[in-house]
This record gives sequence, C-alpha cells and structure tokens, in this order.
Amino acid sequence: MLKPALEVPDLDVAWRDVEYCVVDVETTGLDLRRDTLISFGSVLVKSGRVHVSSCESFEIKPSRPISIGAMTVHGLREQDLDDAPELGQVTDRIVAQLDGRVLVAHAAWVERAFLTRPLRAARRRWKPAVVDTAALLRATGLAPSGTGYEPDIEVSAKHLGLCVHTPHQALGDALTTGEVFLALTTKLEQQQPGLTAHRLVAISDEHTLT
Repeated sequence: MLKPALEVPDLDVAWRDVEYCVVDVETTGLDLRRDTLISFGSVLVKSGRVHVSSCESFEIKPSRPISIGAMTVHGLREQDLDDAPELGQVTDRIVAQLDGRVLVAHAAWVERAFLTRPLRAARRRWKPAVVDTAALLRATGLAPSGTGYEPDIEVSAKHLGLCVHTPHQALGDALTTGEVFLALTTKLEQQQPGLTAHRLVAISDEHTLT
C-alpha cells in the first residue's frame, strides 16, 4: 500500500517564499541501477537564507561493494561503514528533509536518481521540483553551455568568492551548494525582478544537460 506522496510546495510565489532542501550524496559508484547511497547531507534554505541549524547528515551501510573510483573521491571504505544504519532505517529522515520542499543539488540528476530508489522501496511517491546549480551557472553565463560537462562546484564557489566546505563530504558539499544556489538566484533576481520559484525551476530545466 502506497504511503502519502511527498508534497511539492506552491511555486507560483516569490522564490524567497518557498523552502528548499539542498542535498548532496555519496555513493558506492555511479551506476544508477545498481549502486547505492552511503552518505547523505542536506541543509534547508528558508526566506532566502541557509539555515545551518537545519543540517542533516548521516552515513549508510552499503548494500554492495564501494568501487575504487568512488572511494578515491569520497574516501569512504566499507569497513568505515560497518556500524552505519542500513538505507531502510534512514528513509524517514530523508523524507523529513525533502517533503514539501524544492530539491536543490549540483548536477541534480545524481541526487534525484539515487534518492528516488529508496523512496520507491519505502512506497513513497516523489516527483520533486528541482533546481540544479550546475544549470544555474550556465543560465547566468558563469559556466559554458554545450560542453557536455558539469561545472565543478568547488571552482564555481571560489569564483563567486564563497567558502568551500569539506569537499567530497556530503554535508560539506551541500553547504557549498546552498551558498552557490543563493548567489546565483540573487543574480537571476536582479536580472528578472519578481522572480518566482516556478520561473527558477523552469530556468534550471532549460539549462540542464540532456
């Protein structure tokens, strides 16, 4: 039996009047069908501000081996996660962060794909409104279009004069992404006074890699 679907907020309002959940995940690899989550980090954006007190972060016991490529990026080994909870044990914590909010992530196809599967296993329907900071970098002319590659979040943050928080750790990358999101959205708002959350999501869609 399906449980209630995760809600999407009303987007036909000023973008600052909507809540956003900025997410980053680490995984066993990038095979969207087989690899799984091993780390989740998120922070909420409310009223146009990052709320550090809302941070959520936890590691997850992998259900398959961690690839060498993934391990060299995030540094997490299987033995490091022996005492971590299994994915099914933390799904409610993920839902609590995402429900009723717009998903924000850098190269958001990764987070959306890896979060959809455990939510589906928990019988929670999820069709999120998404803002991709990589797409916003292209929309604002701060990253080139047509390259087939996503801009690096750390390089982008430094270019914007922002802090980089513990790279390649889920919570650190979520915090960096949240600050980049606010900088880019403020820039778009200057170009498009009255920017709504609906228009912000649309801009992201228009500049997302296909």
